[in-house]
Formats: sequence, structure tokens, C-alpha cells
Amino acid sequence: MDLEALKRSFLKKFQEDTADRLQKIQLGVLELEKPEAATAREAVARELHTMKGESRILGLAAIGQLAHAAEDLLKATSEGKLSIRVATDLLLRACDAVSDLLEDPEGARVGTEASAEMVRRLAEASGHEVPALKPGQPGGTARSTPRPTPAEGLKAAADAAPAEAHAPVAAPQAPPPAARPEEPHAPRLSAADRSIRVNVEILDQMGTLAGDLLVESARARLRSAELEEILERFSRLGDRFLKLGEELEPSSPAHRAVELLENDLHLLRDDAFRFVRQHLDGLNTLQGNLAQLADDVAVARLVPLSTVFDSFPRAVREMANSQGKEVELVIDNPNVGVDRSMLADVRDALVHLLRNAVDHGLETPDFREALGKPRAGKLSIRVRADGDLLHLEIADDGRGMDPERLKAAAVAKRIITAEQAAALGEREAMELVFVPGFSTREEVSELSGRGVGMDVVKRKVEALGGSVGLQSRLSRGTTISLRLPQSLALMRVLLVRLGNDVYGMPAAEVEAVMRVHAHDRVEIMGTVAVQHRGKPIALVALGPLLGINGGPSHDRPPAVVVRHGQDRAALVVDGFVDEREVAVKPCGGEFLKGAPFIAGTASLEDGRIAVLLHVPDLMAEVRKIARPVTEAPSTRRLRILLVDDSPIARATESALVKALGHTVEEAQDGEEGLARIQSGTYDLILTDVQMPRMDGFALTRRIKSSPELARLPVIILSSLASPEDKRRGLDAGADAYLVKGELGVESLAQAIDRLT
Repeated sequence: MDLEALKRSFLKKFQEDTADRLQKIQLGVLELEKPEAATAREAVARELHTMKGESRILGLAAIGQLAHAAEDLLKATSEGKLSIRVATDLLLRACDAVSDLLEDPEGARVGTEASAEMVRRLAEASGHEVPALKPGQPGGTARSTPRPTPAEGLKAAADAAPAEAHAPVAAPQAPPPAARPEEPHAPRLSAADRSIRVNVEILDQMGTLAGDLLVESARARLRSAELEEILERFSRLGDRFLKLGEELEPSSPAHRAVELLENDLHLLRDDAFRFVRQHLDGLNTLQGNLAQLADDVAVARLVPLSTVFDSFPRAVREMANSQGKEVELVIDNPNVGVDRSMLADVRDALVHLLRNAVDHGLETPDFREALGKPRAGKLSIRVRADGDLLHLEIADDGRGMDPERLKAAAVAKRIITAEQAAALGEREAMELVFVPGFSTREEVSELSGRGVGMDVVKRKVEALGGSVGLQSRLSRGTTISLRLPQSLALMRVLLVRLGNDVYGMPAAEVEAVMRVHAHDRVEIMGTVAVQHRGKPIALVALGPLLGINGGPSHDRPPAVVVRHGQDRAALVVDGFVDEREVAVKPCGGEFLKGAPFIAGTASLEDGRIAVLLHVPDLMAEVRKIARPVTEAPSTRRLRILLVDDSPIARATESALVKALGHTVEEAQDGEEGLARIQSGTYDLILTDVQMPRMDGFALTRRIKSSPELARLPVIILSSLASPEDKRRGLDAGADAYLVKGELGVESLAQAIDRLT
């Protein structure tokens, strides 16, 4: 092989290694703006120097020229000749230019107009001469394709993940030296010799095959049990035969023949049961090996999340710069793996969350400084694996979510009515961000105001069988939690029975199993519920929910407590089958395609097919069934007096009461309220505590001390939430004490229904 052919043989490997090296350089360049810049500068310099040497060996002079100019620029920053911020921007653009050349081998050899311009800018900024380009001339005639900047910072992150899941592999960075005489001992394998690249489709096929073999081994165990039963029957038949032989005359030829047969029968029995034991031992070993194979294939399908995360720091920096913000991105535990088939959806969800955090969550530096916060906002991604589950948290220390602003935006966009908005609690208000078309921005920009974002996150995560949680505190920040299965190929499921059919639910979504006793059931606002860990949760028969039967017939039916996000429900079934790991397959027949609540299927050892249920869809249907009807008037229309000195509080609380179908009259303080009570007839009193002239405690005592009014229910609504304040309210005679910050239509409705 001649030298040029040898260079060409290494070109593909150089392209792969340099793409990885560029990612390391970009991460190191971003560290130049931080206190540990010296270590980062050394790392970047090493990578640039290696890139320059490799490219020149392979005749890729334009890449070598760019690397040389970037080295000069980096040296200028260490000598204090150049602003770190300017150098960072130029070095990142230089990485883009090298990336373009990697896709254009001819341009990498002779240069392009874009690469020549980039070299000129680097040399001008560093104060050095433009490094020579050999072979070819600077700015040769090779085609020039300008590289777009990352799409608004974060779209670049969405496109940065590799197209295939490959195990890392290294190859010689230059033509190998001349062969040496063989060593007397076996050479140690390098990292490159211990790893290969594998196509994802092959891994998918191996995963499916491993799952099928697990099912087949379970069937073999079932057949082994059947064989053992058959041999037991033969053994019992032999015993009966021998017993008949004992009744023959000892001296008869038939008796002697039976004695000979008895010896053969014992030998046959011993051989048969020895075979059964050995066969069972072999099956146990086989099943263990197949389970290990399935686990190994599942691990091989995992791709470290760092393949996505590595592009985020630069993208976040660029988007923050475009908005005049300063952002520090912190990523914890980035090497946790995720199934390759899920990587694109996880990446897209994270892109939306990071964009929202920078655009909506974090404030400008001056505004943060005025609030006493650091000028740079903190944005963190925390990852952890918990069994078969993957937990992702995206948190910022920004402005947080204002429930009232969210409700106002939803009303303005006609997503809900003003009456519905007034009836929403704090949690329900924050969940408005997941409604399609919702946005708090009035203007449409490159990044905001289109109403596309959080609903996409929720849809993608739930399509993977996961859930999204949201926590936010005004002026303190927001945390979005994603809970996902780590793999979709093999899944641990709880198998349950409905009639003669078997259904499966992801074990990660199952919180408990239970038996439902009659005395455990309660009815809350028309919804049947059961106590679970001290809290009532909806009790729903799974059969009717799926539309397949009329519900359980047991007095104490079994139930599965499933959890999705913050929602829980007890689903009543006919029985439990098993908990096991199954190979998930897509729905095959037309009768299952597109069917609601179904996520896939799994084969069982007895030949049946288990239908795997999609818990997010189930919980959405449960919420529809269990949700109280708040828009319709109740069967009894109550006349309620609301006493509060705050006009805003009166308007909000009045809307809540009206949403429950009751009529409301208002009073501005305790004295006015007492006068109205003495001159009118009311079914219930709602009162604030801190009011002029007469506070809520005094008003409650006056009502309860009057024989004519003592039976009138009083609910205190107050922002005072300490145990001492609640005790004072109850000591004054209040029938209920509700905290305004926790007030929602459901809690208010429950209190009113209980007291009236």
C-alpha cells in the first residue's frame, strides 16, 4: 500500500476522532471563562496540538492551519493580550469551521473561503501572522459552505447526538510504524482492541431475540413440570402393578416374572427421576444465562447521556448571550445511560426545558443583582438511575412561576374561562403550562410566544411511559422532574388478571398492591376512594375503565395502586399473576393498533399474550372519572357570607364559591359581617382573621356565643398558617380552618359539604 492510500484509509477514523476532539475542545473553551481556566487552557492546547499533527500527517492542511491559528489565539489569552470572552467566541467559531471541513475532504486539504476567513480572523485577534497553508493556497477554490450557528443556542443540542449508538473505539492516530519482531509473550490488548462498533439495529434484534429466548426457557420449565407429572403417573401405575403381583401365588411362574419386572421398574424409575433433576438443573443454568444475556444486551443498548449533554454548555451560553443574560450550567452525573431508542425524545424534551429555563425562568443580571441574587443565574441538570428508572431534574434559581399570572395568561388565550381560572388551586394553575398553545408571552419571537414547549415535553415523556413533575416557588426558581424507564426493550411488569386475560403494568409505576375491604371505602364528592398511606385515592375498576367487563365480583377485590407524577389511583383487578421482566413488542394486529391505554404486548410461557397498559393514559381517564363537577350547581344552593377586608381576596374567594354553585354576599370587616348575620339568614360564614374593627377570631366567638347563631358553620380563611394560629381559630369556635395559600376548589368544596 502506498502512502496516499494509507492516508485515505485513516481518513474516516480521523473524522470520527476529530469530531470527538472538537467536542472536548468546545467544553474546554467554555471553561476558560471560569476560575479554573489554567487547567482548561492546557487541555485545549493539547487537543489542538494533536489535531494539528494528525491533520498534517494526513495531508489535511486547512485543518492544520486552523488548529495552528487557534493555538496562537489561545497563547495570546494566556499572555493577557486578548479578552477571554472575545477569544471564547472566536475559538468556538473555529471549531465550527473545522467541523465543516471534516465533511469536505477536498476543502480540508486545500482550504475554503470560509476556513481562510476564519484563519485570518484568528490571526488578526492574536496578533500573529497567518500560518501558511501547504499544499494549496490560502482560500483555495474549494467550495465554501457557511456553517449556521446553533439554532438559537439550544436547537444545536437537539441535533448533536450521534445517529447510531456506538461503543467507543480508538484507532492509530498516524500510519503505524514498521513491524517489529514478535515478542515472546502475548501483547496486552489496547482499548481499541477491546471494543467494536455495533449497529443499533443488530442490538435491537439481539434484544428481541434475548426476550424471546427468556420466554422459551420459561416454556421449557413448564414442559419440565408436565414431564415430571407424567413420570409420577407412571410411577403410581407401576406401584399398582406390583401390588397386583403380590396377590399371585409365590410359586407361580407369573409371580417370578413380576419379581424380575419389579427390579427393572425400580431402575427405570430411578433413571427417570435422575433425568428430571438433571434437566431441571440445566434449565436453571440456561435461564440464568439467558437472563444475563438479556441484561447485557440492555446495557449495550445504553448510551451515556453525555452524548447529548456535551453540546448544552455552548448552546446555553449562546442563547443567554443573545438575551443579555449570564447563566452557569451545572450537569451532575452525565454518564448515566439511556436506551438508544429513547435518546432522541429525551434530548428533545431537555432542549425545550433548557430553552424555557433560560428564556422564561432566569432574570437579567441587573435585575438579579437588585434582588440580592448572583448576577449569573444557575441552571442545573441532575441525573440518577434508580433501579429500572431514570430520574432527570432540570432546576433554575430564577423568578419561579406566578399562579395568578399563569391563570391570567390562560384566560387571555381563551384556554379557560375566568370562572374556571378562579376555581383553580395553585398546583392546577401551574399545570396550565402543559396545555397545548399556552404561553405567557404576548409577542412571538425566535424563542418564545408560539405556545410550543412544555406540552411537547409532557407528550414525549408520557409516550415513553414516563411522567413529568413540576415544583416552583415565586422568586426562588423552578424544578422540572422527569421520571422515565431506562430501557424500552425489556421491562419489569406486574401481570394482573381480568377474567381469563392477562394485562401488564410497568413495575416502576406500581406503588403497592392491596385488598380492598368494604370498610376501607369512602365517598368524597361523588368519587369512591380508598385510604392509602393516610390519604384518600380514587378507587376505579380496571375492567370497566378498559371497557371489557362489568367489574370485580369479589367481596375483597385485589387492587393495584399506580402512580403517575403526583397522581395515584387504586385499580381493582380480578387477580395477580406474577412480576417479571418481559420483552416489549409493538402491537401487531390491526385490532390493537391505536387502541387506547395500550403500550405494547409481551408473550407468556403458556402461549398467551399479555397486553401492556400505558399508565399515563389510564391516569388521564381516572382523573376524568374522579374529578368533581365544579361548574354545575350543587343540589343545594347555599347562601354564604364572605367577610374579608381585601378586595382582591374577596373577589377570588367569591369566584371559588360561585364556581361551586352557591350565592355569595360580602362584608368588609367583622362588625359589618356581624350586622349582616343578625339581619339576614345564611347557611355558612367564610371569614378572614386580620381585619380592622373586629377580626375573624372575635367575629367567630360572637357567632358561637349567641344561642340563635351557634349552629351556623364558620370557616376561617387566613394566610396565617402556624399551628398556634389554627389552634386559636378552633378555640374561638371555628368549624374549619383553611390556609389561603393552599386554598383550591376541591378543599373548599370538601369543607363546605362536610359542614352543610
